[in-house]
Amino acid sequence: MMNTTTHARPEGGANKLYFAAWRWHFYAGLFALPFLSILAITGMMMLWIAWIDGRDGERTEVVPSGAAAPVSQQAEAALLAVPGGDLRQYVAPRRADLAALFRVDHEGEAVMVAVDPYRAEVIETFPRRSGWYDFFDNLHSDLMLGVTGDRMVEAAASISLVLVATGLYMWWPRGGGWRKALVPTLGRGRAFWKSLHGAVGLWISVVLIFFLISGLSWAGIWGGKMVQAWSQFPAEKWDNVPLSSDTHASMNHVRREVPWALEQVPLPASGSTAGMPGVSGEVGIDAVDALAREIGFDARYQLNLPRGETGVWTLSRDSMSTDDTDPTSDRTVHVDRFSGKILADVRFADYSLAGKAMAVGIALHMGTLGLWSVLANTALCLSVLFLCGSSLVLWWKRRPARAGRLAAPPMPRELPLWQGAALVGLFVAMAFPMAGIVLLAVLVLDTLVLSRLPALRDKLT
Repeated sequence: MMNTTTHARPEGGANKLYFAAWRWHFYAGLFALPFLSILAITGMMMLWIAWIDGRDGERTEVVPSGAAAPVSQQAEAALLAVPGGDLRQYVAPRRADLAALFRVDHEGEAVMVAVDPYRAEVIETFPRRSGWYDFFDNLHSDLMLGVTGDRMVEAAASISLVLVATGLYMWWPRGGGWRKALVPTLGRGRAFWKSLHGAVGLWISVVLIFFLISGLSWAGIWGGKMVQAWSQFPAEKWDNVPLSSDTHASMNHVRREVPWALEQVPLPASGSTAGMPGVSGEVGIDAVDALAREIGFDARYQLNLPRGETGVWTLSRDSMSTDDTDPTSDRTVHVDRFSGKILADVRFADYSLAGKAMAVGIALHMGTLGLWSVLANTALCLSVLFLCGSSLVLWWKRRPARAGRLAAPPMPRELPLWQGAALVGLFVAMAFPMAGIVLLAVLVLDTLVLSRLPALRDKLT
């Protein structure tokens, strides 16, 4: 155990920059590590629950027997299972030996009904988004605290980018070469833990940045009000199609289900002569399902029923909803509820560059590309947990004996190139507002509070 004081001020320009980065790394970790641990644990649980058991009854098995009954007949059985309910969605089975799923809303609650497609018989009913996957998803997304939790997770993910950046600066090869940086030095004590912590951090740094950025794209401020708003699909591409006052996000239920690039885009509206040829004859759930198969929706896809007088039939398939393992196959088609004409047909190729990146990024982030992505994401989660644990070990081994304080790395009195550091901090604050708020709060605490309360300052430094 080291007994030297951490109040000693470092000398030398390069040494001062290193200690400044170390201090920011320490405080960023102090804030972010609890959240990173929760995200890693819940993310790993979601990965394996989805892989083993699926989500929302999507792996309810049936015994194939001849041709499937018409979707309308299956829907009638689902409605009988929820008296007084309102049919909202049909999810076609992925394979011939799986049940069809229907979402039926009743008194403000969404109920999922698994139906044997061959016998049109109800197998089971259960509240939507009520399984263990969704429990961990709620923790992962907003800590079950709603908007407040979303902001806390966003702030932690933003500060984690500072954590990664300062860690990279500290562990970047200087003299010893890349081998020393990438391969842990075997031994004992704090030097071994430092080498292992730095090497693991360097190995996963790029992937971790990707996961943090893709996760932030779901967040309410950086994702919803900045990046997503700039990157949405332009509704003007739908030639002379009337638009609804509702956006695609209105089709979400509890969690996000609509492709990221479309959430803020207005839905087309039914009731005009616009559109391309679609359903011929009477427009109903059987005819729309037949159209879906005709235009290329094979295996699992989702059919959302019209809502309101101007509502549309919506056919969709996307990897985020595990309809497919290929994010480039994302497709959303809207059909006029009266004429049966196709009002819009949005495919992956139509997304903006950011929308395409997000579609692929979500699939990678959620591990929906197959077993290899589940294993790769598990390795990342375990690595993050190791970094969180090893950072505590490093602090414990470095702290002064019986000091009774956090023992943060000392801040140099005179920081060379401080203007550059200030510009970097300003850029981070502008690019990631929640990180800016946390950095500002730390600055205020340091300059206005701790400077006036030396006893508290000594405990936190």
